[in-house]
Order: sequence, then C-alpha cells, then structure tokens
Amino acid sequence: MNIHLRTLTIRLALSQYGDALIYGMNEREDLLPGLQLKQRLFAWHEASFYGTELTVQPAGEGVELVILPAEQVIPFFAEQKLLAHIEWHWEGDSAHLTELAPLLAVCLENKQYIPDISAYRAGRLQWTWDEGAFAQAAVENDTAKGALEALNGGSELSRGLRAAFSAAVSQRHYSTEAEAGDLRSEFPLLFDRSGALAAGMDTAAWLIAIGWKADTAPFRPALQLLEPEGDGSPWRLQLILQDKRDESALVPIRLADDGEPHGLWPTAWSAHVHERAAGWLERLRGSLPPERFAAGGDVLAEPLSDAIAWRFLTAESQRLLEAGWQVLLPAWWEAASRKKPRLRAKISSGEDKRSGGESLFGLDSIIDFDWRISIGDVDLTEAEFAELVARGERLVRFKGKWVSLDPALLAQIQRAMAGMDKSQGLSFQDVLQLHLLQASEEAEAEATEEQLQEDAARLRLEVELNEHLISLIGQLGQRSQWPKPAVPAGLQAELRTYQHEGYAWLTFLRQFGLGACLADDMGLGKTVQLIAYLLHIKENTNPSSSRRQTDPPGWPALIICPTSVLGNWQKELQRFAPSLNVMLHYGSRRLDAGFFYGAASQADVVLTSYATAALDQELLKEFTWAAICLDEAQNIKNAQTKQSVAVRSFPALHRIALTGTPIENRLSELWSIYDFITPGYLGSAKAFNDRFSNAIEKERDEKRTADLQNLVKPFMLRRKKKDPNIQLDLPDKNEMKTYVHLTAEQAALYDQTVNGLLERMQKLEGIERKGAILGALTGLKQLCDHPMLVSKEALPETDSDNKLDTSLLINRSSKLERLLDMVKELRAEDERCLIFTQYVGMGKMLQAVLQQELGEPVLYLNGSTSKQARDRMIERFQTPAPSADEGASRPDAPPSDQPNVFILSLKAGGVGLNLTAANHVFHFDRWWNPAVENQATDRAYRMGQTRDVQVHKFIALGTLEEKIDEMLESKQQLSDNVISSSEGWITELSTEALKDLFTLRRGLTD
Repeated sequence: MNIHLRTLTIRLALSQYGDALIYGMNEREDLLPGLQLKQRLFAWHEASFYGTELTVQPAGEGVELVILPAEQVIPFFAEQKLLAHIEWHWEGDSAHLTELAPLLAVCLENKQYIPDISAYRAGRLQWTWDEGAFAQAAVENDTAKGALEALNGGSELSRGLRAAFSAAVSQRHYSTEAEAGDLRSEFPLLFDRSGALAAGMDTAAWLIAIGWKADTAPFRPALQLLEPEGDGSPWRLQLILQDKRDESALVPIRLADDGEPHGLWPTAWSAHVHERAAGWLERLRGSLPPERFAAGGDVLAEPLSDAIAWRFLTAESQRLLEAGWQVLLPAWWEAASRKKPRLRAKISSGEDKRSGGESLFGLDSIIDFDWRISIGDVDLTEAEFAELVARGERLVRFKGKWVSLDPALLAQIQRAMAGMDKSQGLSFQDVLQLHLLQASEEAEAEATEEQLQEDAARLRLEVELNEHLISLIGQLGQRSQWPKPAVPAGLQAELRTYQHEGYAWLTFLRQFGLGACLADDMGLGKTVQLIAYLLHIKENTNPSSSRRQTDPPGWPALIICPTSVLGNWQKELQRFAPSLNVMLHYGSRRLDAGFFYGAASQADVVLTSYATAALDQELLKEFTWAAICLDEAQNIKNAQTKQSVAVRSFPALHRIALTGTPIENRLSELWSIYDFITPGYLGSAKAFNDRFSNAIEKERDEKRTADLQNLVKPFMLRRKKKDPNIQLDLPDKNEMKTYVHLTAEQAALYDQTVNGLLERMQKLEGIERKGAILGALTGLKQLCDHPMLVSKEALPETDSDNKLDTSLLINRSSKLERLLDMVKELRAEDERCLIFTQYVGMGKMLQAVLQQELGEPVLYLNGSTSKQARDRMIERFQTPAPSADEGASRPDAPPSDQPNVFILSLKAGGVGLNLTAANHVFHFDRWWNPAVENQATDRAYRMGQTRDVQVHKFIALGTLEEKIDEMLESKQQLSDNVISSSEGWITELSTEALKDLFTLRRGLTD
C-alpha cells in the first residue's frame, strides 16, 4: 500500500524541436519553483544526472519551465521512474504523452521507424514511427485511444512528438560517427539533400526507391528511349516493366490520363500493376517537362525531335536516375559517352617530299598528315566531319551508326584543328611528343568512374604513325632493335657488350639527327663509347649505304669539356683512336680566326674547354660541326651562364651530352641538358617549370612524372654498375688514368723550378748535385698537386659562419678541381672512396675542401695519427651508416655523421688496413714504385670486398709525372728493379737527361 505524502500536478508543451517544456503545481495549485520540480520529477532520471543537468527557464507570471531535451522525452515518459511518496497527476498534453510514450518506445526498441518523406523533401533527415507498427501497438492498448485522437489534425503535440521521436532515434541508434557512417553507406540516396528522389512519389514508393523497404513486385518500372525505326521517323519514350528475374524481358505499358494502365503483362503481375500505376503517373509528371506528355491512350505518345532526344540523353535521363527511375538508353550511347573524343593526326604513308626525298633528319623535320576525328565508335575524315557539322544536328546517323555531336565538343575540335596549319605539316618533334604522351596515358591503370566522366569532354589530340615512323620510334624505345654497326677498324680497344650497345645507340640516333645523353655511371667507359662513335663518323662519311648523305667531308667533331679533363681526352683519343687527327683549342697559343678554320678543317676532332668555348663563342659558332659532344655536361646545368649560352649557339649535325649525373639537385638541370641535345623538345624553361618542375618537385605528381619519363627516355641511356648485365661485364678491378693540365700558375712555377735547377747543375757536383736534384724533384711533384705546397701558404681563414672560400684553392689546381668533380659524382651514387697522397699539406687541404663541398665528414690519416685515433677512424669508416629507423634509435650516430671519404698518407695508410667499405681508390700523386701503389689500392680491393673497385691515377700532363709514367709503361731502357727501388736513379742522370725528364712539354699546359 502506497502512502502519498504529497500530490503534484504536471503540465507540459512540446516545442517544434521536440523539447518538453514542463511546469508543475502543488496541492494548493501553487506553481512550483523550477528547481523543486526537477529535483522531485527527475529524482531517479539517470540520463539527466537526476535532474541536475536540466535547465530552468522563466516563462512569465511566476511560471518556471524545466526543459527536457527532445531525445530524452519519449524514454523518460515511457519509463516513468518516479518518486513513490508523491502522487503524480498528469494534465493536458502530459497525460497524452504518458499514454503514447510507451507505444513509441516499443517502436524505438524494435526499430519500427522510417525516414520522414516530408523532411526529406525539405532537405533534412528526420525519423517518424512506422504507422502500421504504431497502430498495432495502440490496438493492443485501449488506454491510448484518447491520446491517438490528439495526434490527428497536425496539432502542436503531433509536431512536437514527431520531433522528439526523431531525436530519440538519432540518439539511440546513430549517435556515433561509425553508426552514422554505416547508415550513409547502406542508404546513400537518403542523404540526397536536393529532395529530387521524392518528386511525384508517395511514402511507400519512396521508401522502396531509397532501399529502406524491399520491393515485393516481380518487376520494376523503367523508361526506355527508342531510336527512330527509319528515315524521318521520330525518337520515342515509353514506359516498360522489366522482369526482375530476367532483365532482358521488357513489357511495354501505356498510361492513360487518369493513370489507368494498358498492356499485356503476366497475370501474376496485375495486382501490383494496378496498385502502383497511379503512382507512376504522378512520378512521371513530377520528373519530366510538361511537353513530354500527350492526351490520349498513352501519356508518353508525344514524338521526340533529335534536339529533345539529345536533351533526354545528356540531361533528363540523369535527373530521372537521380529520382530513382530505371532508364534504358540505346546501347551505343553508353559507349559513346564513356569514350573520350579523339583528334588524331594521321601521318601520311609516304616519306616527306619537301625535304628532297631524304629520310627524316632532326626533330624539326616536317611531316605531312591528315586529320582523323573519333567520336564514340565512329571514325571520321576531315571532310566527313565538316559535312556532319554543317548539318547542324545533335544526333546524326552516319554509316549505320549514331553520332552525338555535342556543340561544345565540336568547338573544341574545330579550335584544335584551326590552331595547327595542316599545310605546314607537323615537326617530327611534335609527332614524337604526341606519341610518347599518348603511350603514357594508355599505359596508365584503369581510370575511376569520376575520372572517366571528367575526361569524357576533354579532347585528346593524338598521332597515328605510318609504318616508317612505327619502326623508327619502336627502335628508339627498344634496345634489342638498335642496329649493331661493326666496331670501327681504327679503335684500339675491345668494347664490352654494354659499351658496344652505347656506341650503336649513338650512331643510330645520329642517322636521324636526334640528340643523345649518355649518362652511364662513372667508370663504365663513356669516353671509349664516344671515341668509337667519332671513329665511325670518320670511317663512314658519305657511305653508299648510309641514310645520312649530308655530312660533307672534313667537318670535324667538337668536344667541350672541363679544363681539368682536357689532358685526359688528349691521352684517351691518342690511346684508343690514334688515327683521329685531334686539334687542341685551348690556352694562350690557340689559333685565331685567321688560321683556325684552315687547321680545324684538317682535323677530325677539335678539343676545347667550357671556359674557352665561352671566350671564343663567335669563332666557334661560325663552324658547322659534324657533332658537338659535351663531357661532364652538368657544367651547363644552369642555362643562364655564359658557357651554357655559348655551347647552345654552336651549329651541329648532332649533339651529345656525357654525364654521370644528369640531375644533381633540380629538374631544371635536366631541362638545360635536353635543351642542348634536343633544342625546344621540352619547351621553354618557363613552360617546363610550369608543366613539370612544380608538379613533380612540389606536388609529387605521379602523372607528370610518368609523362616526363616517357619524353626523356628515348634520348637518354643510363646504365649503372649495380645493373646485373653490367656487373658481369666489368673486371674485378678497373684501373684508369686521369690526365690533367697544369694551371697557368703551376706551369710558370714549374718552368721556374726547372730552369733554376739546370742553372745550378752547371756548378754542383757529387752529394750537393744529388741533393739539389732530389729537392727539385719534390718541389716539382708538389707543384703538380697544388702550388701552395711549394709556397708554404697557410689555408685561407674561414668566415664568420666557419665557411672556407674553397674557390681560392680549387681554381689553382686542375687536379683538385677534377678530384672534386669525380668525388661528387660517386657520392651522388652513394659510393665511397679512398684518396692517397704523399704530402701532409695536400691531405689537410683535401680534407678541408671536400668536407665543405660535400657537407659531410672526411677522414684523414697520416704518419702522425695515433694508433687509438687510427683504429677509431677505420671503425667509423667501415661501419655502415644506420638506416633511418636505426638512426632514430641511435642519436649518437646519425647518418650524417658517417664518413664516406677517407684520405690517407701513402706510407701510413698503404699497408695493414682493411677498408673494403670503399670501392673507389684515387692516387692523387704518383709513387715511383708500382708495387707501393698496388699495396695502397689493395686496402679496398681485398677479401670482403663485394663490389668492383675503380682505381683512378692522376697524372699532370707534360710534367715529369707523365714522363715517368710512360717509362713505367714501356720500361724504356730501365729495368723493373731500377724504377721500383727508389728515386735515386734520377740523381744519376746526366744534365741533358735531367733536362729532357724535367722540362715541361709545351702545348699540353697552355
């Protein structure tokens, strides 16, 4: 038995948002303060933290309202968990709510709710109860009859309760992002905020259309566009019923003005047809323009003109799909709308007659073509296209196929055709670029649906090659298809397989005037491949079988290289191709215009430096060269420098760039090289930057990267030592000599030292004579390295940022300049090296310069290095750099602290060390004993070495270094014992022999 200590009366109103605005009175009908009301009414309401989270709002005349949020209204009044010692009286809408809330809670619990079509039409998502389930629950609860009547007629209670129910659904079933995402994924049409899908539909049809309820009918209604059956007949639109079990079974149906259906459908469908036909008519009137309807037995009997059919295909069909209709269009339309429009330049089958019947020569060669236009599945000639455009129709039947002529597309095609003068033809450069980019697009993965739609209206300009060009461009991209000319008879070397391929590639590109960038790794023999090519030019000038009939005899090739490698080129040309007549154009003794042309016309090769080429630009550009070859082509990576501008200005039948590092820092460097070998091929510097550099370097655009790769690939040959087919061809140890010129300062000091010694030889005898010779010998060897070793100058002081002005040191020594270039190149390939020198001063200078230029630590070990420091250096050098992940866990050894260059004194580091982390060895200065040099080399070339070792021996041209090297090679008049033992044999030479050995050969140092 309940004992009620108090009696409280509750009244409320529901806002349009579903919130309950509650107030109460006591036994004396006094209004209760809001605080007292919520403390008592919600004492057991956990959701509101027992009323403490509810707000109280004054409403005038002493009324204080307690606000219960919409999502809590139905659960609270359905549960009615209240204080038992209070007798609760419910009046007005609060009484209806206590009766209806339990019924709605059942619907909520059993998920018996549906989206509200009225809210959907207004662009909102709201929920309402399933009327059938709610009515069933009401029948089972007689007490709710009065409350049900209160819901009719659009009362405030009805509107507020529907809002509260919707809030409760969202709170209970879709309150988390995951649940909301599942709803959006399962019913995407429910979130179409346009409300178009509900046009002309009742609730039942709409719920089926969005997938909320299953469609129990054995068919689905659809609209079908019918093509004209013959000439002059119209397009037609008809309503059909499509069998769900057999989608190919289509039943036409006619709808009268009153929605009555007519047709021949299976008897089992009749009930569904008659039940839904009125709804179809209503939906059609809401989805199609009024002019689509006709009076009579079929409201869709109105014929369609071509223009209206076009509008239906391009726009109205899409709106119908969005409204939930099935739409059947002609089969050809889907293919036509998915295929990109294409404008092709069809290359004429014959060879271009405007060049005198000769084969292609150069990227700017002109090629005749005809236009071909593809729209959907129809291919048109230029004349056929013009004929169709002149008809002014949107849908045209042509050769048994329908062609859709979109005005915007026609304008694009006409603009593209007008932008290219067909009478002027296409350049081979245009053809090649179009083909390569076209191949890039075709090789891409299948596009997404969005990409297909986006690209459908984009005009594709393509090229259709003739048989001749198919063969040529196929050869450009396929190494196996390159012609393999015989090795020139005059070549004094045996080409390895990959070197023969490189030489063949250069000669193949020359046939068509196409520039080449030979970008093999350092040490793979770019020099000998080019020399073979130069010999091929000489031995095949005007051959009867050659495609090139334009090389006049006597036109030499021009090689431009850094000053530091001029001597190397002289030696290598003499060694590998003694039959080539080489002319050196360098230094103060170079010929001026009066004598240059005559001398150059008698040469096969003219050799000069970048600096000289810039100085003598006007002289060199007056000559048309058989070929221009740039060695270390990264020297023109900055297109604005004087030397870059100069070398581009020189006319040539063929252009070749040699470089191991075609890109050092930025893509603009690649553009600069290509603008030399294939002028204009990659566009202007600005166009290249806009098209490729920004997209690739800043945005990492994969499509642009692929496009650029396809464009540059035919003209670049890059092989790396780590490539398996290269690795097998290389010897275990590859020794090469690097010849350098003395600078003007070095040459002057060298002459001064030699002249001073020869003067003293007239006066000195015995031990004094020997001492003077040895002293001069040391001085001359040091001069070959760097003049500061003789002048005893200190290294320049560093600036405020602790930076050394390295240019002050590099410009005074060709050896140092060349070493720096080579070390930078091998470090770009992540390879490591040892550098041997006899002189402590040279070792310190090398360490300072390399450390600053490379931006990484450089080790130096000499005779004064302690054992502890020596062991620590070796361990640091031999220990591999940690990976990025390891580096993160080893702050004491970040990758930037890893030394990759190790400078060693020949005596201190020449024996007893294991330095297999390096695979390059540099002998900066020569030791007279080859065995000592070999011992030093074997610090890297020994057990544990897994890579091929490259050995570089530096020799100053014209000096005693070169002369003694020649003696070591030929062993001329000297036994191995004499040369190998010491330098003492030099002191026994006569003054005349000393003069011959020490005197600087002129012509090699200027």
